[in-house]
Amino acid sequence: MRKFFSILICKLARFAGKLMGKGSSMPGKLALKVCPDILGKIKLPKYIIAVTGSNGKTSTVEMIAHVMEDAGLNIAYNKEGSNQIEGVTTFILNNCTMGGKFKKDYILIESDERYAKYTFKHFSPTHYVIVNLYRDQLTRNGHPLWVYDAIKESIPDDTCLILNADDPLISTLGEKRKDVIWYGMDNISTDTTENTGVYDDGKYCPVCGGRLEYDYRHFNHIGSFSCEKCGFKKHHTDYTVTAVDFDNGAIEIDDTAEIGLAFTGIYNVYNILAAYSACCAIGIDKNSICESLNNFVLKNGRIVRFKLSERTGVLLASKHENSISYEQSLTYAANRKVPGDVVIIVDRISRKYYTGDTSWLWDINFDILNTDKVDKIYLMGLYSGDLELRFSYTDIPKEKIKVYSDIHEGIEELRNRSDKEIYVVTCFSDKEKFLSETTIQQ
Repeated sequence: MRKFFSILICKLARFAGKLMGKGSSMPGKLALKVCPDILGKIKLPKYIIAVTGSNGKTSTVEMIAHVMEDAGLNIAYNKEGSNQIEGVTTFILNNCTMGGKFKKDYILIESDERYAKYTFKHFSPTHYVIVNLYRDQLTRNGHPLWVYDAIKESIPDDTCLILNADDPLISTLGEKRKDVIWYGMDNISTDTTENTGVYDDGKYCPVCGGRLEYDYRHFNHIGSFSCEKCGFKKHHTDYTVTAVDFDNGAIEIDDTAEIGLAFTGIYNVYNILAAYSACCAIGIDKNSICESLNNFVLKNGRIVRFKLSERTGVLLASKHENSISYEQSLTYAANRKVPGDVVIIVDRISRKYYTGDTSWLWDINFDILNTDKVDKIYLMGLYSGDLELRFSYTDIPKEKIKVYSDIHEGIEELRNRSDKEIYVVTCFSDKEKFLSETTIQQ
């Protein structure tokens, strides 16, 4: 009886929430109060694919869903992105019959890396994609090793893991397990042999604490690593990006599969590879996967093309409190062939909680922008002064930097200053403060 009322309350609350334009987690929260183990009472389908990690969960899930739908598979996924246990509960119960049977043949779940252990104590994913683990949201997540422990606790014994072999910490999750699929990237032209970030989370072996050596690094601690002390090293990969052409926007997987890049950031390459690996794991034809991914358009708003008066630009929604996310967006802006202006907005740090902590700005290598491809740098928002202080410790010439605490005032300066491209780096909390004064390009 509790199961029935839990499902009923969730469905009614979700219906009411839709009328008010909200309600992706509250219905699940109410359902869990009625029946705390409701997720263990649902008859779920044969295949359950889960995705977690610090960056790229939503994009990877969207790509997997797109490929599965193109393949004619009957799937449901939490497309609203509410990925803690309450949001996952809302999603699952609203795709169930009143008797507690999931209506689709496949279920695809984006799960918050800290809360996956609560969700997956009730049921086991058949395939579990773990994309990466970076410094992320210090106020909420603390150190990556703490989040690692939470992810490790979420892994059931009977799950097939799909792991990023280029991430040393994530790779340890596959040690001494038989059912693991590994994906990674070969040496490419943009790689380095030394760490280029402010800090080095790939300095020490996560197994024995010895010094890690790298044949090459794609960025930060992601690359081909090995430990002479204990022998821990990058695992042989089952699916591999063997070539990348950023100029023409294309990658090659396993020397045969060619996939175009709608966005030429290296983190997008990893998202594509993770999605490709997961779709192969559930038996979708490789040619079909490539065709679907070549036709995929990212819908989650992380990359938005806009027009400001006569100027064009790209907004790169990055995660505040996440240096890797910022550095990948800054790298994209700094590597364009035609010089442009870069805008960095920090007006609100998080949508989920209040914090005024800006210590994470010191983890970002802003010297990436010290190139002739970047004309002017605009620092905007409530924390523009914190940004200005951080930039004073870079080698970027002061005359290239403009500071505006008022975002609207900064936008007006940008509007007619030149005809150069604009690259905006900010988070979801702040992006509409800029985009609301532009015309969105399709």
